[in-house]
Amino acid sequence: MEPGNVTQISEFCLLGLSEDPKLQPLIFGLFLFMYLITVFGNLLIILVISSDSHLHTPMYFFLNNLSFVDICFTSTTIPKMLWNIQTQSKVITYAGCLTQIYFLILFAVSDVFLLGMMAYDRFVAICHPLHYTVIMNLRLCGLLVLVSWIISILNSLLHSLMMLQLSFCANLKIPHFFCELNQMIQLACSDALFNNLVMYFAAVLLGGGPFSGILYSYFKIVSSIRRISSALGRYRAFSTCASHLSVVSLFYCTMLGVYLSSAATQSSHSGAIASVMYTVVTPMLNPFIYSLRNKDIKRALKRIIGVPVM
Repeated sequence: MEPGNVTQISEFCLLGLSEDPKLQPLIFGLFLFMYLITVFGNLLIILVISSDSHLHTPMYFFLNNLSFVDICFTSTTIPKMLWNIQTQSKVITYAGCLTQIYFLILFAVSDVFLLGMMAYDRFVAICHPLHYTVIMNLRLCGLLVLVSWIISILNSLLHSLMMLQLSFCANLKIPHFFCELNQMIQLACSDALFNNLVMYFAAVLLGGGPFSGILYSYFKIVSSIRRISSALGRYRAFSTCASHLSVVSLFYCTMLGVYLSSAATQSSHSGAIASVMYTVVTPMLNPFIYSLRNKDIKRALKRIIGVPVM
């Protein structure tokens, strides 16, 4: 691309999920409903854990952080999408796009780390129950969360700074409802080879690393559960992992589904629709999974609303 064709861009155009005007009210209502459910559901989890001393344990400390991250993750994209539909504008500024990319990567990586920490917590609780309180002390839990935030911030900052080095030409239309890193790199008319390499390396390292830890933790958990003689004991041990395992499966399966569907169809629009699953649906369902499948959360909820606990 010749230098003369490169312009100093100030804004992008988000094409959204559909350009059909008749579908916009439906999309607006649906996403507003899902966003409110996500925010209030996760806020309720935070309130329940914070107000009940019985839940001041490592497992719920991580869940508290996960609920906060889920609220932030969804709030990075959905309010802007709703605003664009309401104002009938598809514009997002260059600075706004970079900001969205920064926080999307930040909260997505934090989400992955927290799921890994929660798997480690279950591993220690089931495989080393006598040493659980010694190993999973408050200092270690706080340190794990702090390190994960530092890594997530530095990783997001790296990608954002590298985005600043890219030049963009006339085609400023993003076939998505938010600024997604991969889409932005594809729009660049300057050489983005290094950006792609860093993006995939970070995805493998920061995504695959915690996932490998989760797989190892559950391999050891299953091995320990199989050694329990009574069926009731096996059930009780596995039930402590059921909620986390459901959330992990939902998160990684939707992420995998997004990239497989995008690769199979070679359609950016299909990828945008599929990405709704991990950006909106997964954070929305997490509170339901932990409230419906978790007896401790249900008991705490009953205490808050004044229902006698049996």
